[in-house]
Amino acid sequence: MTGVRVLVGTRKGAFVLTSDGTRKSWDVSGPHFPGWEIYHLKGSPADPNRIYASQSSGWFGQQIQRSDDGGKTWAPVDNKFAYDGVPGTHQWYDGTPHPWEFKRVWHIEPSLTDPDTVFAGVEDAALFRTSDGGKSWAEVPGLRGHGSGAHWMPGAGGMCLHTILLDPVDPKRMFIAISAAGAFRTDDGGETWQPINKGLRSEYIPDPHAEVGHCVHRLAMHPSRPNVLFMQKHWDVMRSDDAGNSWHEVSGNLPTDFGFVIDVHAHEPETIYVVPIKSDAEHFPMDGKLQVWRSRSGGNEWEALTKGLPQSNCYVNVLRDAMAVDTLDTCGVYFGTTGGQVYASADAGDTWSAIVRDLPAVLSVEVQALK
Repeated sequence: MTGVRVLVGTRKGAFVLTSDGTRKSWDVSGPHFPGWEIYHLKGSPADPNRIYASQSSGWFGQQIQRSDDGGKTWAPVDNKFAYDGVPGTHQWYDGTPHPWEFKRVWHIEPSLTDPDTVFAGVEDAALFRTSDGGKSWAEVPGLRGHGSGAHWMPGAGGMCLHTILLDPVDPKRMFIAISAAGAFRTDDGGETWQPINKGLRSEYIPDPHAEVGHCVHRLAMHPSRPNVLFMQKHWDVMRSDDAGNSWHEVSGNLPTDFGFVIDVHAHEPETIYVVPIKSDAEHFPMDGKLQVWRSRSGGNEWEALTKGLPQSNCYVNVLRDAMAVDTLDTCGVYFGTTGGQVYASADAGDTWSAIVRDLPAVLSVEVQALK
């Protein structure tokens, strides 16, 4: 029977939530890696049993975990996060005589066609790739070699490469986003990169229209239209119809255009979702009301989705990797909060219910379709 697997990364471990196609009752597995920060989990589109997880600790360091049975069992990949066999050094080899130190892996993006090929975005911002299932990694060097690197700045969460979008039509094209540098695109498999920030405006940097320096929180794309991108920026919801060459604002009637997540309906490329947060100083919903806002027109005209969500005294946040959609016939939408709730809608956002409550703060939510 068709079903879904929801992968949840939290401050204190990973959880795997599964349901059949009705998405009414859920089995909860976890915590896996209890006590560890699991910044991101993501399954391979090419193998429904393959899942990768970014496991990190300020004390013990960084490790990539891999499951080959849908999250039932896990094993650390023999990767070069350990220097001379000693874990906890947060070091990765980038081709130089000495390993390069970084803080953590923020985002894992498996290849659309090969379960052993995976991209990883790290802090401080760089992009790495493995083609052997995580046993060895090499930096995609063109990004850090771009001449704008001196103007990249850390956002409040650090200078992190947090979004990786793979073009399903052109395997050499990829989009990434860095806080706080902006969005970038490669058209040649990562050899060269160009900033794609024209049309962005950020009042908090010396040149509000600068080529780089913008705090992009998240990018989203529908696989049927890889030239159309949506962006949740530090302030502003933005849209590009030319693969990022230019952007225009689509915040419309949103109560606030600050937020972290943005996603696209699985079957309706013009239907997008955001979770407005009051401000960059107050990371909680407006008036204590948790609301998902949906646009069926690709932006500008938005409606609040509130049925089943708390509408008083709710002061949680929804972080940048904490929303996902499934591909079932009636698109399901999922998001997690810093209060430990994971909410699901089996009817594209019309109604919501909590799959689980009282988890550690949720850092990421991803979904796999099951057959």
